[in-house]
Amino acid sequence: MGDVVKDDMPLWQWTAAQIAEATHNGQLSALEVTEAALERMATANRSLNAVVESLDDEARAAAKALDARAAPKGPLHGVPVTIKVNTDQKGHATSHGVVAFKDLIAPDDAPVVRNLRAAGAVIIGRTNTPEFSFRADTDNALFGRTYNPWGRHLSAGGSSGGAGSAVMAGIGALAHGNDIGGSLRFPASANGAVTVKPGLGRVPSWNPSQTAESGLLARSMAVQGLLSRNAADLHLSMPALIAPDPRDPFHVPLPWRGTPLRQPIRVVVTREDFGFGLHPDVASALDKAASALSDAGYAVEAVDPPLARETGEVGFRALLGEVKALMGPDIRAYGSDELNSIFDEYYRQFPPFEGTEELRMLAKRTHYARAWSLFLEDYPLVLTPFFLKPYFCAGRDAEGPEGVRDTLGRAHWSFIMNFTGLPAGNLPTHVANLPEGQQPIGVQIAGRRWREDLIVDAMQAIEARIPPVCTALWNHMPALR
Repeated sequence: MGDVVKDDMPLWQWTAAQIAEATHNGQLSALEVTEAALERMATANRSLNAVVESLDDEARAAAKALDARAAPKGPLHGVPVTIKVNTDQKGHATSHGVVAFKDLIAPDDAPVVRNLRAAGAVIIGRTNTPEFSFRADTDNALFGRTYNPWGRHLSAGGSSGGAGSAVMAGIGALAHGNDIGGSLRFPASANGAVTVKPGLGRVPSWNPSQTAESGLLARSMAVQGLLSRNAADLHLSMPALIAPDPRDPFHVPLPWRGTPLRQPIRVVVTREDFGFGLHPDVASALDKAASALSDAGYAVEAVDPPLARETGEVGFRALLGEVKALMGPDIRAYGSDELNSIFDEYYRQFPPFEGTEELRMLAKRTHYARAWSLFLEDYPLVLTPFFLKPYFCAGRDAEGPEGVRDTLGRAHWSFIMNFTGLPAGNLPTHVANLPEGQQPIGVQIAGRRWREDLIVDAMQAIEARIPPVCTALWNHMPALR
């Protein structure tokens, strides 16, 4: 399950696979792992504000219960995880980073929380998100700003910014997050984490605290997932996350592993920049990833996927049309002045579809999804940039028209995958030494519908040739060691 662990390696640096192997074979107890995770959280979180609610007592009680339990042990037995504050965890506030929602106590666990518990994971804290979980940066009036462990020259990303910062700082081996337009992949890109955004219907999703059902696009574009420090931990953890839950009637109950494909697997690499220009470090990341895949036996070809620009633009404008109609009044009433200013700029740069036009674009979504599905029949994996330049500074999206253009505009490759419901993984390829400071640079790998396993396989193949950047981070930041 895992690999040999060095005696001098602190527990907070262990991977989820290493922890699970040790708790399964009796080398460690769940309580020992939990105490180490809580100690790490107490030390590292002071400078990051990634975890906004620590769950020390609950975590210890859960670990003791796991240690007292007779076999069999779950696949994540004793693995410390965090949960994002926009997701229901029984007895805790699902605040969405909004002051007005700080006392919205969840009556029960969301499916993703229930599945993690059933797998033996120990929840050690709840992580920060921007207001209404709808920014590529993480700051709010309720909890304040989350900082990137690489330094304050970088945003921690959003909306799962607390999750990305926490997992890279060693606060838990896994961090839960979710993604409607890039909220798993933005933080992965910003912090150097590894993630796979699941495809449509892959992970059951619902918040028992909801007073109304989500809109059609929110239901079909938003997904639950995990951030980790390496791809192998996703293969270990994602099968538990996709366990069925009857509260999500549109969940697709497929196994994690699909049918093996004929070798070599064809991979498209694209450098389409949508007129923004491709930063040299991002181009280098694509070259490194493509070379690693070729070396691993994949057949890599330079081909541009179909309707890429149109798919992303229509998808984001359609999403904003639904958000404006269904969430707009709450954002206006309960959101900060800063958030409302950002949304006003979203609406100017990506005019929301409304009325009949919105319905037409919802219908046309099938056209885009079909074009991509046909393309993926020939090329099961697509290697793309994620962000077209190195990640931005904290608060950049609040700096007017140029700020929004510089953040969301350059993330076009993200929106495509949500609108079509396709899975997409992110991983770093190197650490760039930029004038502002060091930061990780990575790529995105999209794939066939419900074939997250192919994406994670490809990310593992890259990591076998390009190690994850967490060690470089810990060496770079003495305060985090």
